[in-house]
Amino acid sequence: MRLAIYYILLLVTMFLSSCYEPTSTVEVKKVRIFPEYNEALDEIIRSKEGVIRGVDLNSKAELITKAETKEPSEVAHDYLYFEYTIDSVINYSVAYNLQKDSLDEVEVQINCNDLDLSTKLFTDLQTYYEKKLPNPTEDKGYIVYNCFEGQRKPFVVSLTDNSSPTKGIINLVIYRDK
Repeated sequence: MRLAIYYILLLVTMFLSSCYEPTSTVEVKKVRIFPEYNEALDEIIRSKEGVIRGVDLNSKAELITKAETKEPSEVAHDYLYFEYTIDSVINYSVAYNLQKDSLDEVEVQINCNDLDLSTKLFTDLQTYYEKKLPNPTEDKGYIVYNCFEGQRKPFVVSLTDNSSPTKGIINLVIYRDK
């Protein structure tokens, strides 16, 4: 009788241990916003809504701070400044200039330690804004996109590659057309 109980307990233990499944970590792949471009643009542009980062010109400071993922590095009257690091190769900053709590200008500077990647990012930004705001003009190294259509007030997107021989630097400025 005791022997039968031991065998039953042994079988139950073996059954339960075979049902044990070790916990495994499942990597959740982040859904791409702009799958046709470099992944860094998902972080830099951040949203298909708005002119950039989910905001439009004339937005209030409160909306801007909600759209950003962290607290500003600098805050002044009518000025918000954010710094981000994507990885060990790319970092960028975003400066918002406001007039009377209304967004007037956005300045983005992208710094990249890989010149080939910097060139790719510049080309991707150029293509992105060409699709959004067709008919760009080139002026003294600046690529300028003008928006005069729809119900939005006119604005300008200016894109420049200010890279040095050792570091990629891309400047993107979005401002109201005066």
